[in-house]
Amino acid sequence: MRLHILILPVVGLLLFAGSAAAQGEKTVKTIEVKRVTAVLLVEEIEPCLNFWVDRLGFTKTAEVPDGNKLAFVILQKGATEVMYQTFASVEKDDAQAAKDARKGPTFLYVEVDDLDAVIAALKGVPVVMPVRTTFYGAKEIGVKEPAGHFVTFAQYGAAQH
Repeated sequence: MRLHILILPVVGLLLFAGSAAAQGEKTVKTIEVKRVTAVLLVEEIEPCLNFWVDRLGFTKTAEVPDGNKLAFVILQKGATEVMYQTFASVEKDDAQAAKDARKGPTFLYVEVDDLDAVIAALKGVPVVMPVRTTFYGAKEIGVKEPAGHFVTFAQYGAAQH
């Protein structure tokens, strides 16, 4: 099963710089964005590992321990990456950011090549949006991962059921 989180990768971002000359001309500089990765903030990382690693085949590529728990982890499958960080870890760096992050869950939209395989892998995970076919040609299902974030999995061009 191939996964691709649609927020990854983003390329061709344009940045408008300040005036280039007294005439008020503007210069445009193209910046190549190499990767955009979601960082999901959670109380505990460990309950989320089963969702990504065991069910979906991601690999833990980096981790930062905090005592006998994890404070941060990077999970990767192919070019797709997702990161988790604990609220406590964020709080050590920026208490206001940690407070703001607690206001609501994150929503991820993940494009896959085989939605049926994802559905089978996620058996027992709370479904928040039953399988549907959209007007934009995607077959989708929405679930809630163990930390309460919402993840929509979508397959484009899937046979319509």
